[in-house]
Amino acid sequence: MNAFHNAHQNLTIHFKGKYFGAWRQTYNSGEKGRAAGITNGQVFRSADDPNDVVILQDVADEPKARTGLGSDAIKTAMHYGGVIGSPSVRLAA
Repeated sequence: MNAFHNAHQNLTIHFKGKYFGAWRQTYNSGEKGRAAGITNGQVFRSADDPNDVVILQDVADEPKARTGLGSDAIKTAMHYGGVIGSPSVRLAA
């Protein structure tokens, strides 16, 4: 068995928002990523711009996570949470 078979991957999402408080309420209310195997979310804000946000998360199932991240539910939640433009999303082992 490959030693990396069950290894988690790291997910990084970076975006700018209109208002962090509105986004955070949306994020806290759903945690929609759990259904996609995305867990252990840590949210960081820029000291210079509190609406500049980075989220670090663990991913157990990459294909499931990619499908979940592309879902209409996630896109709608980001829109209503005030995310500006398209977030930068990166998966790394």
